[in-house]
Amino acid sequence: MFIDRTKVKIKAGDGGNGMVSFRREKHVPLGGPSGGDGGDGGNVIFVVDEGRSTLLDLRYNKKIIAELGVNGKTKKMHGARGNDTLVKVPLGTLVRDLKTGNIIADLIRKDQQVVIGHGGKGGRGNFRFRTSKNTAPEYAEKGAPGEIKDIEVELKVLADVGLVGFPSVGKSTLLSVVSAAKPEIADYHFTTITPNLGLVQAGDERSFVMADLPGLIEGAAQGKGLGHQFLKHIERCRVIIHVVDMGANDGRDPLEDYSIINKELFDYEYRLSERPQIVVANKMDLDDAQANLARFKEANPDVEVFEATTLIAEGLQSVLYKAADLLAVTPMFALKDKANDNSEGVLYKFEEEERGYDVKNHGNGVWELIGDSIDKAFKMADFDVVDGEHRFARKMRVLGIDAALREAGCQANDTVVICNHEFDFID
Repeated sequence: MFIDRTKVKIKAGDGGNGMVSFRREKHVPLGGPSGGDGGDGGNVIFVVDEGRSTLLDLRYNKKIIAELGVNGKTKKMHGARGNDTLVKVPLGTLVRDLKTGNIIADLIRKDQQVVIGHGGKGGRGNFRFRTSKNTAPEYAEKGAPGEIKDIEVELKVLADVGLVGFPSVGKSTLLSVVSAAKPEIADYHFTTITPNLGLVQAGDERSFVMADLPGLIEGAAQGKGLGHQFLKHIERCRVIIHVVDMGANDGRDPLEDYSIINKELFDYEYRLSERPQIVVANKMDLDDAQANLARFKEANPDVEVFEATTLIAEGLQSVLYKAADLLAVTPMFALKDKANDNSEGVLYKFEEEERGYDVKNHGNGVWELIGDSIDKAFKMADFDVVDGEHRFARKMRVLGIDAALREAGCQANDTVVICNHEFDFID
């Protein structure tokens, strides 16, 4: 089963807790604190596996969890780091954060590895908190939580050359005769419903990967039919071979077909019309092919047309040479639209640093603090000891929480909610 898009939740490992312990050997006076740090949590890492061609494994594994860090130990010993979770994905996989919409990783190189979710840092043991004024701290940090993300994993075929055209124009046949690929071939529309890849030898020691992409229809760029699912696989192609059925044995007009497909490429978001295009006039053995070709050349005088009959592999060698020539001078196209990207220069200006949290007023003297920095500080604090409470209070003051609450209108004895826990605000 070919799966090219799926949604997954990832959870990196939490860091291990720091240890509170003291040296108590008989002949070591004033031994002092000896609690070790917790180990870092494991990362969730995506790894390119060239042997895979589908996201089927992720389709049935909706949650990916990395190993927790081990708690710190006595005698200043650190806890073990949690093992990373390696997720094997096909070449050409794109990972996007569903919350922000940003691309996290674009896996386009052999054996490429990208950390998708970072593990939490291990908490510090009480040995780390010793000072000249507090020589025996009874406090240790809890481990930081690992990253939790909802992501979309999408496979975009990684090919140099993409075959486009209406259904049943001969794209699959072309791929089958110029490579060892064995796509399904039949005389009905949408025989090809998933991309097929083949390694093509141009004949002069040059080679490239060609993709037979499912047939397009009018309105594909707006999502009609399976339009977006088809067009997205052309995004990585540097050269497009546009196959036109010049024989028109199914009643369609080759000129209209050519115009419709080009419009869909132009309308799609990733500037597909900017790719160099090779036009192949297929099925030239049919009765009306020459007359249609004459009309086509008259309507498109600036377009170079290669005549071919893919069924008998006639006229294809010049097409392969042309594709190899274009690949030699055509760079990779960026997936993001840079039309509004002002990356040519850098503008330096003062901007106030975002505080990283929000104060929400629920009314009736109830306030809630929301933000990643608040959540992390709360989860790492140890409220079982007085020192832990004091450190958390100081942390809130450093983050500017007290001032933000007063500014928002919080009064003494109001209730402040953090991570579903209630505190009294004391002014």
